[in-house]
Amino acid sequence: MPRATKIVATLGPSSSDPDVLERLMVAGVDVVRLNFSHGTAEDHIARASLVRATADKVGKTVALMADLQGPKIRVGKFAGGKVQLVNGQPFILDAQRSEPGDAGIVGLDYKELPRDVRPGDTLLLNDGLIVLTVDTVRGEQVHTVVKVGGELSNNKGINKQGGGLTAPALTAKDMEDIKTAMAFQAEFVAVSFPKSATDMEMARQLANVAGEPWRHKPAMIAKIERSEAIPQLEAILKASDGIMVARGDLAVEVGNAAVPALQKRMIRMARELDKVAITATQMMESMILAPVPTRAEVSDVANAVLDGTDAVMLSAETAAGKFPVETVEHMALIALEAERADDFSIETDFANKRFGRIDQSIAMGALFTAHHLGCKAIIALTESGSTALWMSRHNIKVPIFGLTSQVVSQRKMALYRNVRPMLMGKESDRDTALRQAEQLLVARGALKPGDTYAITCGEPMGYPGGTNMLKVCRVD
Repeated sequence: MPRATKIVATLGPSSSDPDVLERLMVAGVDVVRLNFSHGTAEDHIARASLVRATADKVGKTVALMADLQGPKIRVGKFAGGKVQLVNGQPFILDAQRSEPGDAGIVGLDYKELPRDVRPGDTLLLNDGLIVLTVDTVRGEQVHTVVKVGGELSNNKGINKQGGGLTAPALTAKDMEDIKTAMAFQAEFVAVSFPKSATDMEMARQLANVAGEPWRHKPAMIAKIERSEAIPQLEAILKASDGIMVARGDLAVEVGNAAVPALQKRMIRMARELDKVAITATQMMESMILAPVPTRAEVSDVANAVLDGTDAVMLSAETAAGKFPVETVEHMALIALEAERADDFSIETDFANKRFGRIDQSIAMGALFTAHHLGCKAIIALTESGSTALWMSRHNIKVPIFGLTSQVVSQRKMALYRNVRPMLMGKESDRDTALRQAEQLLVARGALKPGDTYAITCGEPMGYPGGTNMLKVCRVD
């Protein structure tokens, strides 16, 4: 059984060599993430070009995700690069300070902090490793007491326990970065720290305008990182094409213990709303330095797969780690083993479901039929990729092949769980298209004589949203 769960890998110093990138794709990478928190526009354009060329070389469909930096909610720099904070000592966060800080005071990249906090608030720095309690706010200075000390270095992040920071999701830099991402037609744009559906709608509008010269409209991914996003989750999902369960900043704001249940809830809601879900942060963190994962990391990846996530994501593991290829190989194997063990009932999935659209009903009919007939494949002839997306929202052991004439749709389907995207020439005659689809899968080794398969298409051919036919065939 081919692996259904997709792998997103972040490009960085460890993986920008063409040979390493090629090995990563062969090992199982389906989507390459470009982290816009680092590098210049020219860097990202060059790396995107490298990804496209390498994917063509290995003959694999690989999508590009542009991950926006979002607001810089960080401390400034220190004279020695880092300081040691001691429990009980005072420490000042100064929004006006421009010179390097010391063990008693530091500047802020985030200038609005004095207006966002009040005495008694808890601030968490460096992913929660440093804990400060706000004592007083005096003008542009936030006076705190160190509750949990430790080493604090340049530009570490700041979170407010329980949320409440007013920083906008889209900064001026993000708006420029969206233009850069559209210059190489990134299939996905990930928006950092959205708090509402409005944030995602604004990002989509900016991306669509920037992509207009290429007639390109990317899929928008909301990174759920703020506690304020949780009550707005359904609205944010409806305004997006998918979500990223960004467990790092989210855990700092809501507490580590709350994250596993939230992860399950977010993935379940995404599937119910026909959106994609990516699970991210520290999935294989130990493999930045070690050649094998910990048992806990193996369980973490497997549980995300069993939750139904479309993709699992690697950050520093592939961007800066010592073993990027080995990390992807381990992740692919873990995902495959979890899928083999997954127990499901397609009847339970469809119980009490009602479909208001013909194309969606056809997609569900194909799943049900293929499962009970023991088909070797489901083929979705699709212009937009929507039929394949709907099919991929339900667990089924039968691989789904999304065949499209649109390169953008082909690459977007690279993120959909259990979907194998393929490019097929545009054909207006239905019978010719069905014959070509079968020939393509036979040539790829996915079907052989005697195999049965289910195929969906629209008649007349070539119209997005026009899927209205399901046929069951046997290969001669």
